[in-house]
Amino acid sequence: MNPTALPRGEIQVDRLGLPSAKSMLVRLFTDRELQIRGLRYSLGLPTPLRTPDRQVLERIIFPHYLSLPNMRSILFIGVSWYTKHYQEAYFHGLDFWTLDVDKKVRRFGGSNHVTGAMEDLRSHFADGYFDLIICNGVYGHGLNSKDQCERAFEGCYACDRAGGYFMLGWNDVPENPGAPLDSIESLRRFRPEPLPQLGTWRYRVDAPARHVYDFYRKDE
Repeated sequence: MNPTALPRGEIQVDRLGLPSAKSMLVRLFTDRELQIRGLRYSLGLPTPLRTPDRQVLERIIFPHYLSLPNMRSILFIGVSWYTKHYQEAYFHGLDFWTLDVDKKVRRFGGSNHVTGAMEDLRSHFADGYFDLIICNGVYGHGLNSKDQCERAFEGCYACDRAGGYFMLGWNDVPENPGAPLDSIESLRRFRPEPLPQLGTWRYRVDAPARHVYDFYRKDE
C-alpha cells in the first residue's frame, strides 16, 4: 500500500458536525440523549463522546490491542471529559497510565496520571516500560514544532518495550499546525504495523474532522 494513501472509513456512523449555537439550543431541549449526557457530565459521571473517530477507537482499536498477549502496561496521552471512563471501561486491572500537559484535566485521567509534556516522557517513565502507547488528539494540538515532535516520539520509542506498540491519532486538516509527520526522524524508528480489522497501518475515519489513526510497532 502507498504509505501516504488514506483509505476511506467503512464504518457507518453518525457524521461529526459543527452545529451553530441556535441548533445546539434546539437540541438541548429536544434531544433526550444530549440531555442525559449533559446531566452525566454535570454530575461528574463517565460521559462517552459518540463521534465517528471515538467509535472506531473504542469499538475496534481498543479491543484489538487488548486481545494481544502480554498487554499489561499502557500509556494513554491526551485526556478530556470523554476519556474519564476509559480505565474502568477498557483497561481495568491493567497497569494503565494517562498523561496530559494541562493540569486542569487531571480529574479526567486514570488513577495513575502524570501532568507533563509528552516530549518529557523519559523524565517520568523508565525505558521499555510500556507494552502500548496511545497518543490521540495531541499532535497538532500543542505538540506542533518539529523539535517537540522529535523529542516526543523519541520518548515514546524509548519507553516502549521491544516489540511494543504505538498508536498516533491526529486530524488530517490543512490548518493542523503540526510539523509534517514524514519529516520526523524519531517517528520513523517505528515500523508501520497494519491493524488487521482495518486492513491498513493508516486509517482515516470518514467524517469532516478527517481523523487519522496511524499504527506502529517497535522492532523486537
